[in-house]
Amino acid sequence: MVKVSKNRKIAISKVEQGKTYSIDEASKLVKEVTYTKFDASVDLNVRLGVDPRKANQMVRGIVTLPHGTGKQTKVLVLCTPDKEAEATEAGADFVGLEDYIEKIKGGWTDIDVIITMPAVMPKIGALGRVLGPRGLMPNPKSGTVTNDIGKAVKEVKMGKIDFKVDKFGIIHSSVGKVSFTPQQLSENAKEFIQTIIKLKPSAAKGTYMKSIFMSSTMSPGIAIDPKTV
Repeated sequence: MVKVSKNRKIAISKVEQGKTYSIDEASKLVKEVTYTKFDASVDLNVRLGVDPRKANQMVRGIVTLPHGTGKQTKVLVLCTPDKEAEATEAGADFVGLEDYIEKIKGGWTDIDVIITMPAVMPKIGALGRVLGPRGLMPNPKSGTVTNDIGKAVKEVKMGKIDFKVDKFGIIHSSVGKVSFTPQQLSENAKEFIQTIIKLKPSAAKGTYMKSIFMSSTMSPGIAIDPKTV
């Protein structure tokens, strides 16, 4: 049998089984049931009533969280020389083109987001085998293929995230850190959920928001009542 630690038992006891909470209540409770010594991420798992296998029921979008994610996002900009200064001033961690393409071909992927330009995409297409499985391939739909490099970098640094429903009909994303205030977590969660609601496919029938759970790293899940959002 798996041994449950004392802290885990205390955390579980604070979450009432079978009860659903409002976002505000969950945002307070998740801080109380987190016992890690590091600043844990706070995540949302949203199960939708869609069939992701059908193209007309795919849910994918982008959202900029009001208070960011609390994570230091490492951004690589692959661009032409005339855009390098713009990318650097906007806060990009790595800026260049040919040198970084060669590094990626060699297996380097110590980055969180890649932003590039439409004119450069033909060169980046060859990196699909490396970037694709890691979710790093730039995509116009997520705003990471654009000529407005500076704006794209600033948005990512401010907490812009790209999300999509998985094959089980679930959207998973971080909405902050345990060090955030309950209000910050609540506002981030509400912004994220409202964005998903706006993306409801017209082909989706029945209940759209089936369940919502908030949790931190290693904490028990807290059920949120979809009706409260």
